[in-house]
Amino acid sequence: MKDPILSVLPSVEELLNSLANFLVDIANKTIREKGEFTFVLSGGNSPKKLYKLLASSAYRNKIDWTKVFFFFGDERYVPFDDPENNALMAKETLFDPLQIPKLNVFSINTSFLPEKSAQNYLDMLDLHFQGKPMQFDLILLGLGDNVHTASLFPYTAVLSEEKALVKAVFINELNAYRITFTAPLINKANNIVFLVYGKDKAEAVKHVFGEVHDIEKYPAQLIHSNRGTVHWFLDEKAAFFLH
Repeated sequence: MKDPILSVLPSVEELLNSLANFLVDIANKTIREKGEFTFVLSGGNSPKKLYKLLASSAYRNKIDWTKVFFFFGDERYVPFDDPENNALMAKETLFDPLQIPKLNVFSINTSFLPEKSAQNYLDMLDLHFQGKPMQFDLILLGLGDNVHTASLFPYTAVLSEEKALVKAVFINELNAYRITFTAPLINKANNIVFLVYGKDKAEAVKHVFGEVHDIEKYPAQLIHSNRGTVHWFLDEKAAFFLH
C-alpha cells in the first residue's frame, strides 16, 4: 500500500488550478489507454468551485468530455430537484455548461426506498462495467468536519461493511438517509483524490493523519488504495496542523 501523496497549495485558487491540471492529465492519459475515463464526483460545497473551473473557458477544451463517464460516490436521499441533491449541483455547475450527454451521467435515483435506491445504483454500475472489475479511474472525495467522507459517517454500520459496494445508510445526526459507496468500492479505484480547503477543515485533516487510528470515530481513515494512489489536495489552512 502506497503512502498518500500530499499537495499543499498557498491559496484555494492555486489549489483548484493544481487539481484541475492533475485531472486533465489523468483523464487524457486514461482516455488514450482505455478509450474512456470513469470519474466519480463528490457532493457538498467544496467541489462546486472545481466543477465551475473545469467548465470554464480555461479548461473546457482540455478534455474530450464525450469519453468521460460520471458517477457519484454518495447522494442525499432527497428528490433530484431538491437543492441539496448532489447530482443537481453537478448538473448545474458541470454537466449543463459542458453539454455532457445524458448517457454519460450515472445519477443515483432516490425515487425508490433507500435500500432499493442503493441496489438500483449498483445495477447501473454493473451494466456500465459489463462484468469487468468495478474499478473507477478517479474518485473525488471531500472531508467533513467530523472526518466523514462520501457518506461514511462516524459510528455507522456501513463502516464495517466488507462485501457490499453501495449501501443505504441512516445518519442519526442528520435524521436522514444517504446512499453511499462503501470503503471497499472506493479503495479499488486507480486514483482517489481528496479535495479539502479552509481553516475549518484543519482539525479533521489532523485526525486523519494523526497517531490515533480509530475508523469508527474518524471514518476517512478507512480510505486507502488497494492498487493505485491516494492524493490529498489541500490549501495551507486545511494543512495547518500537518506542518
